[in-house]
Amino acid sequence: MCSLRLHEAMIGSRRPWRPLLVKELWEVLAGRAFWTMLLLECPLIGYSFIQAIALYSESSTAALQSSVLAASLSPLDGMLVPTLGAFYVTVTLLFPFVAIRVLSHEKETGTLRLLVQLPYRPGTLITTKLVAVFCAWLLASIPALCAVLIWVILGGHLYAPETLNLFFGHLLYGMLIGSIALFAASISDSAATAAIITLAFTIGSWVLDFTAAGHPGVLGWLSQLSLTQTLRSFEQGLLSSARVVGIIAGSLGFAVLATAWVTPGTSTRARLVRSIACLVTIATVVGLAMQIKWSADLSEDRRNSFAAADQWVLSKLSQPLTITVRLAPEDPRYADLRRNVLAKLERTVPDVTVRLAPEGKSLITSTGDEAYGEVEYSYAGQSTTSRSTSPREILPLLYGLAGVPAPAPEAGNEYSGYPLVADDRIALPWFFAGLPLLVLVGWWWSRRPPALEAVTAATEESHEPR
Repeated sequence: MCSLRLHEAMIGSRRPWRPLLVKELWEVLAGRAFWTMLLLECPLIGYSFIQAIALYSESSTAALQSSVLAASLSPLDGMLVPTLGAFYVTVTLLFPFVAIRVLSHEKETGTLRLLVQLPYRPGTLITTKLVAVFCAWLLASIPALCAVLIWVILGGHLYAPETLNLFFGHLLYGMLIGSIALFAASISDSAATAAIITLAFTIGSWVLDFTAAGHPGVLGWLSQLSLTQTLRSFEQGLLSSARVVGIIAGSLGFAVLATAWVTPGTSTRARLVRSIACLVTIATVVGLAMQIKWSADLSEDRRNSFAAADQWVLSKLSQPLTITVRLAPEDPRYADLRRNVLAKLERTVPDVTVRLAPEGKSLITSTGDEAYGEVEYSYAGQSTTSRSTSPREILPLLYGLAGVPAPAPEAGNEYSGYPLVADDRIALPWFFAGLPLLVLVGWWWSRRPPALEAVTAATEESHEPR
């Protein structure tokens, strides 16, 4: 009966999307899946936050006596990333059930058949559902925001650009998971099947990441498509335009796929043709996005960049720089070289090419080579080799090849770190008692009959002349 009254309000409205959006938001709040997820999320994030505070305080005890140790303490690594790591697990494993219910519940009850008979385009239906999923993500982020607020109350330091960048990355990841869940619900007849399909995407990405990450060639390219790689750059304080465009393209692509499969009166063949065309478009956009080089280092300690003076000199190199690395991808030295030098050069030098030689060999088969471990740098017809993974030794070699003087080091710009010995007594009762109690109250409130007065008021407002 409530659904029929809601449909009547939609038909009579000049802005039919407004009551439809109210309906979608209410169905999210009225679902048990959302409140169950929120209830389980509180102790999960609370435990991660308390553990992060304990480890950070333990490290700070020694760092307070040593400026060198203090420089290694960053709230981004010590508090934000571990705490939001629990939020990542929640969004990966629990949030899909909330997003799936937005569409699967209507398919199972037959409400979707009524909606498609109203003057709505399938794109409008999917768009309003995406907005409802976005609002659900915002509410699900409340425990994580509480952890950040408690950290500030305890006297902890936060650098706004890197903090907002990390939350922005989690927002993009949440919308991508929500779009995948809607697509899974659109091709499935039940919520259970849709959940299996969505978990196949997320858990399959973990398997892909473990087996293909760090390998050159096709495997290395496939590993970049893993969902687990989505947050890596954001957790390092790096805002990558290629990553942002790729995630947005993937989210919109899955939303378009969901629209194609929800559209009534369309044959299976036509849906498959549209799906293939959409997948090809997504792959093309993601492939082009990976070629975008622009990125911004928003970390406070500038971990993704060289010193400002070095950045300026390296950005002026006009000729191609070729780097040949004779290290196996799984060698820890290669990981250090990529983190400390190669990744920064790729962000700074206009034309740089990194090659692995011999390509395809493992660590065991390569260690017998006398040249193994050497890194060759070629620029302007000259080359030099080094076995170092430190920019302090490599950058002077590059300046020598380019024939430019090394810039003078800048004093006073070193990152000093933020040691803090904090007490977690506030966090324990809040995450394990106070916040779950508020969630239960919200759950009880959502069990009341739907607030049709709000829907009617929204409809009457849309009838008012302008």
